Amino acid sequence: MNKIRLPWFRVHIVVLNDPGRLISVHIVHTGLVAGWSGVMTLYELVIFDPTDPVYNPLWRQGCYVMPFISRIGVVSSLYNWSLGIELSSRALWTYETVSASHILLSGLLILASFWHWAYWDLDVFVSSLSGKCLLDLNKIFGIHLFLSSLLCFGFGYGHLTGFLGPGVWTEDSVGILGSVRFVKPVYSLTFATLTSPFCLYGLLSSHHCSAGFSSLFIGFWHIGSRPGPLLYKLNKMGNIESVLSTSISAVFFAAFVNSALVWYAGISSPIELFGPSRYHWDNGYFSQDIERRVKSVSSIFLNKAWEQVPDKLTLFDYIGSNPSKGGLFRSGPMLKGDGIVQNWLGHPLFEMGTSSLAVRRSVAFFETFPVQLIDVSGTLRADIPFRRAESLNSIEQKGVVLYFEGGILGGTEYSTPSLVKNYARKAQFGEIFTFDFKTSGADGVFRTSPRGWYSFSHVTFAFLFWFGHLFHAQRALFRDLQTGLTIESLCQVELCTYEELHVNASFL
Repeated sequence: MNKIRLPWFRVHIVVLNDPGRLISVHIVHTGLVAGWSGVMTLYELVIFDPTDPVYNPLWRQGCYVMPFISRIGVVSSLYNWSLGIELSSRALWTYETVSASHILLSGLLILASFWHWAYWDLDVFVSSLSGKCLLDLNKIFGIHLFLSSLLCFGFGYGHLTGFLGPGVWTEDSVGILGSVRFVKPVYSLTFATLTSPFCLYGLLSSHHCSAGFSSLFIGFWHIGSRPGPLLYKLNKMGNIESVLSTSISAVFFAAFVNSALVWYAGISSPIELFGPSRYHWDNGYFSQDIERRVKSVSSIFLNKAWEQVPDKLTLFDYIGSNPSKGGLFRSGPMLKGDGIVQNWLGHPLFEMGTSSLAVRRSVAFFETFPVQLIDVSGTLRADIPFRRAESLNSIEQKGVVLYFEGGILGGTEYSTPSLVKNYARKAQFGEIFTFDFKTSGADGVFRTSPRGWYSFSHVTFAFLFWFGHLFHAQRALFRDLQTGLTIESLCQVELCTYEELHVNASFL
């Protein structure tokens, strides 16, 4: 029995020379993306627990799509809950309606794709002058640029500024006062603009408005203008694979930019929705803000200073919230590693005589770290020794005492060495919490947040698209060298001309 071998590139060649089916595969791709996002949103809604938005936020529950939905203003559910914000129950767009609309859109797009696959030979692709199937790729580019610019400007002016939409998720610099609000465009960059977290959000709307408005005219220009013959030939504008290569370059550039903005925690990826970044922990960002808040309290209320620290801020200052602490390829949400947060025990204050000590924080990429207690000058005063026989600075020898301020253990004092050492080890990870291990099925292995997964996956995709761009670019630019055909011969088999190519046998 003879086997019929189907080359992997066969379907690509069909699509490459068939405008109708090229539209079909683009539509079905959009439908698959819309369907995935709709079904993924539905799944996250099923597993999401909204009862504790402070200690059990959506980013610790492993939600991947919901942060992006919340970022553009959808923060409520049909089941009368929202992300800690009082909203009207009559809101049109909720998580459920967004999911349903995307699933409906996916079905319609797939049906449209089937139609275009069946009815591929449309008159719209036939030139009225020559009667042949010709695509004006330059004009097609202009049309796409015009439509995308219209969407860009509409999103910036209509959605972000509050003209038609709710706005965008905004928060303060430490991510504890987040809410959805419209943002006015920024018309000039000043020092106040660049230093105020809320003013920075105005750059989002101003960027979309300016980029969309200016690109509208560029799109019109490309629709009505024609390149010269030399430029047309050099850029292979008549070759649809050249168009494919150029389009891929735009995609991988956007993927790299988005990965950086999410990983480094820009204003477009809020802390409350995506969790802290590694660089917050590395720079002691939240611990410094907590210390500033404590010191700013009057001496009259000094014993109550730690009770004024927001609970959300203490969770941010915990190494388990760090996306770099949990390795990739560990399935499950962050709470599957350390459990569901129940209570904040309080801030540990270590003292040796009259000296105040602090535990040196663990480094993000380290699995183990020596427990060292240092004074305000950074001098080592006590530690948990590796070899107790040769120790000179053990907690027992130094008589270190532990006090808790704030939290459920506020005002408690411990001097028993075993208890002091126990809390000193936990203080390496920042603020100390109690966890529910049984309900979440925690295994003690840290996971990364959606911020880490998004950055990793999109950097991977970006590199794949980068290599794909190079592959298709060299096929478009050096097609005559690859096939052995001259440029004059290739002009006879340009896209959709459907002319037979006669090649001299001696040439092959």
